[in-house]
Amino acid sequence: MIPLRDDIPSNTFPIVNYILIAVNLAVFGFELSLGRSLDQYIYTHAVIPIQVVSEGFTAEQFVRMTATMFFHGGWLHLLSNMLYLWIFGDNVEDRMGHFKYLFFYLIVGYLATFAHIFFYPMSGTPLVGASGAIAGVLGAYLILYPHARVLTLIFIFVFIQLVYIPALIFLGIWFVLQLISGAASVGQAGQSVAFWAHIGGFVAGMLLVKLFATKKANIRY
Repeated sequence: MIPLRDDIPSNTFPIVNYILIAVNLAVFGFELSLGRSLDQYIYTHAVIPIQVVSEGFTAEQFVRMTATMFFHGGWLHLLSNMLYLWIFGDNVEDRMGHFKYLFFYLIVGYLATFAHIFFYPMSGTPLVGASGAIAGVLGAYLILYPHARVLTLIFIFVFIQLVYIPALIFLGIWFVLQLISGAASVGQAGQSVAFWAHIGGFVAGMLLVKLFATKKANIRY
């Protein structure tokens, strides 16, 4: 399933959401410019769980956790994350306000990183990607707009369908798939997808959203 758009108009210009997308794109452009030096750069600037466990949570690790949220492992990783942020982030920012949305995004991103470290404490693989923070945005959207509809591209064998799916169903399926994949990945070495960062971010977003989204929705379902 590929989301294309939702049916909830934003009442304010989502400047922070656009800035987050722009920064992610700019950082990925920087990654591409590094060429063969990219792997070394990632290893020295991104979060590595075993380092956090052995060294503790230091100022350097805090900087790494922040940088991690803006690195990506490839075009597909980047574009899929930005698509989800583009579709769901503007409405969450609309309900929170610009500054609180930025703070919320960073907080759920940090919590997603800690969730990954908790389940993979001995991993020496750098954690990269905005997925955990964006999962937090998805969790917030689920609480704020459960009855919204998401225009979704669905592939059924050789057939392609465009279908409006309730956000509760779309995001519920997304979360269940993360849970299944996360449970299957526990104990595996060299896990390439940080499913528990996704799960941790999503749950954090659901739990924290009401602390940040103090503006009332200006919509009727």
